Amino acid sequence: MHSHLHTPYNANCEDIMNALDECHARGFLYKVMGNCNETKRQVNKCLAAERYARAKRNREDAKENRKRIEQIWAKERELEKGEAQA
Repeated sequence: MHSHLHTPYNANCEDIMNALDECHARGFLYKVMGNCNETKRQVNKCLAAERYARAKRNREDAKENRKRIEQIWAKERELEKGEAQA
């Protein structure tokens, strides 16, 4: 079982996925003879590229959030030191 492919995350792959759906609609024998294999490879390649780009954006966002949190922690440590010295 795989997840639903037609999602906003995969909008750039919509044309290729529709082509694969059309290929599969031609019938079982057409599909079994390997006539849809190249289209399936293109879908996999496109989805992998989308997933890579999404993961890269997520990593960058996580790094920015981590920097922000570390700055907050540094300020809290400074406040704690100030209170301890007073």
